Amino acid sequence: MSITDPIRLGIAGLGRGFMLTLPSLRVDPHVAVTACAAPREASRSAFLAEFGGNAHATIEDLAADPEVEAVYIATPHQMHRDHATILAKGGKHLLIDKPLAVSMADADAIVEACDAAGVHLITGPSHSFDQPVLAAREMIASGRFGKVRMIHGLNYTDFLYRPRRPEELDTAQGGGVIFSQAVHQVDVIRLLMGARATHVAAMTGAWDATRPTEGAYSALIGFEGGAFASITYSGYAHYDSDVLQDGIGELGTAKDPAAYGKARKALATVSSPEEEAGLKSTRTYGASEAPPLAPHAEHFGPVIVSCDRADLRLTPKGVEIWGDTEKDFIPAPPEPSPRAPVLEGLYHAIRSGQPPAQSGGWGRASLEICHAILESAETGAFVGLKSQTQHQSKEEPVA
Repeated sequence: MSITDPIRLGIAGLGRGFMLTLPSLRVDPHVAVTACAAPREASRSAFLAEFGGNAHATIEDLAADPEVEAVYIATPHQMHRDHATILAKGGKHLLIDKPLAVSMADADAIVEACDAAGVHLITGPSHSFDQPVLAAREMIASGRFGKVRMIHGLNYTDFLYRPRRPEELDTAQGGGVIFSQAVHQVDVIRLLMGARATHVAAMTGAWDATRPTEGAYSALIGFEGGAFASITYSGYAHYDSDVLQDGIGELGTAKDPAAYGKARKALATVSSPEEEAGLKSTRTYGASEAPPLAPHAEHFGPVIVSCDRADLRLTPKGVEIWGDTEKDFIPAPPEPSPRAPVLEGLYHAIRSGQPPAQSGGWGRASLEICHAILESAETGAFVGLKSQTQHQSKEEPVA
């Protein structure tokens, strides 16, 4: 499809989140990056050198920029409410990197601000936009395999030992694996399940006093109709579940076996929180290179969907179909823009009024499940989900 009127996109925050989406922003025809807001002068200078346009020091100036139609909010989680509210009042459509917010009150405020301003709100990028996930969802929606009965998701990474700012190790500020990582798995299973979640039972692990936040969890999530899903995650930098994904990492590139233990080794050289925060700053725009364009789709660990007549295993290369009597494989390669589905979703929302499933209400519902994981782990009880919804507005289709 020829795109003659790409979305004029501003960027709020030029940190690690932006860096992971940068390869797509550079090549995707659905958007034209025209402005940014970032506190670091070095990042703003690098932005102007690559993209031109306008580089602002404040969110308020970005909200007032007439050249910007939509803004990708890639700032820290705890800042999302303030930034989204300012930008929505400025008439900007929003793409907010997961999670939508940290607290449910902040999520509500974001959705309400966008509704009041009449702007579109999309929660992403998240791994529910990965090409194999979308391919599996299409297969499920066709009815070929019957109903989804059970989903299992598993991921073991080094997440907790990558360089962190102090607030990233504080659960109350959105730190740890629940708000940054569980939300990915929740988004994936909700999209594949195609039903509303009803209750959650979970346990979490915080096993390293020097990283005082949740580093692991397991959760069982019930859905309307009796289907259920289990999700398990560990960010403690021991086992690497990418070995179950053909040795392909989360961003779609082959893992280097010699890099095992790299995160913990690098952290061992750090002597203070300030030094660790400085180490993280070396991964921001203007200080490091963005990941390369990947030959395979992004993923978030092994996922198996059990339907009436087949099990579907999602891989970075596509979807394995384990049927009653035969096996098959459906490739699902990435487009030249690895994160094309989320940028295409933003484009169609603004140009055609057709947002993807992962809009404001979707992001809020996934956040509610994250909070339920924490509550269930603390109380030891099943937690009912009070206000689950699949969509943001009356116009938006249910996934």
